[in-house]
Amino acid sequence: MSFIKTTEQDSNYNHLEQMNISELLSNINNEDKNVPIAVEKALPQIEPLVSVIVQKLKGGGRLFYMGAGTSGRLGILDASECPPTFGVSHNLVIGIIAGGDTAIRKAVEFAEDSTTQGWDDLKSYQISSQDVVIGIAASGTTPYVISALEACNENNIITGCITCNKNSPLSQAAKYPIEVIVGPEFVTGSSRMKAGTAQKLVLNMITTTTMIQLGHIKGNKMVDMQLSNNKLVDRGTKMIMTELNISEEEAKNLLQTHKNVRSAIKNYNNGN
Repeated sequence: MSFIKTTEQDSNYNHLEQMNISELLSNINNEDKNVPIAVEKALPQIEPLVSVIVQKLKGGGRLFYMGAGTSGRLGILDASECPPTFGVSHNLVIGIIAGGDTAIRKAVEFAEDSTTQGWDDLKSYQISSQDVVIGIAASGTTPYVISALEACNENNIITGCITCNKNSPLSQAAKYPIEVIVGPEFVTGSSRMKAGTAQKLVLNMITTTTMIQLGHIKGNKMVDMQLSNNKLVDRGTKMIMTELNISEEEAKNLLQTHKNVRSAIKNYNNGN
């Protein structure tokens, strides 16, 4: 199958420097509207990957995201939100970026070109066949990510990917490829735009659906969330008030006692 990098093709717009602010914003927004439609087309690819992730995590496995640049940062962002949102361990969903933590803020030159470092990074976590590894690369050609997935395949580790080009080398390497074809970027080749948005939407879907399947949501509420700031304490208090039909003061006391929304509701129901 032929491989064409649509993410690198010329923008549908030209002479951007001649557009006024209103035109630029409107045209970027018009391009962005294509993203959720492209994600919808990829749902049949997303579902089987999420199914196997749920299965592996129920069995004690972990989910790893691997990427370089924007893709790596998006994986780390999604992974870092899982503990506060769902109350899970920081070791359940792990984001790895080419170049290490330094690369989160500042690009590390040529880090993405290594064909050995990705697997080395995974081995430092004692990666095993219980785990799932998802490579993230808009281009679908990042050596750091592709080589890591190939090594995972050789070691009987489930692999998936999120890319924005069809039939890419990364898709060929992944057992469960997700291809979200968003087309050329508004600024030619700037895949932090539509491609990055698409990756973020898919990552949201993967972890949110997985965590719901693992039982970390009750009704539609984040009952396992960490109470790490006043806003979340207030949200937790309101959840308890609504669920148990009690006063704010009583709900707040329950939350202070049990330190967790789910525990507060469970203990109240057990005692009444």
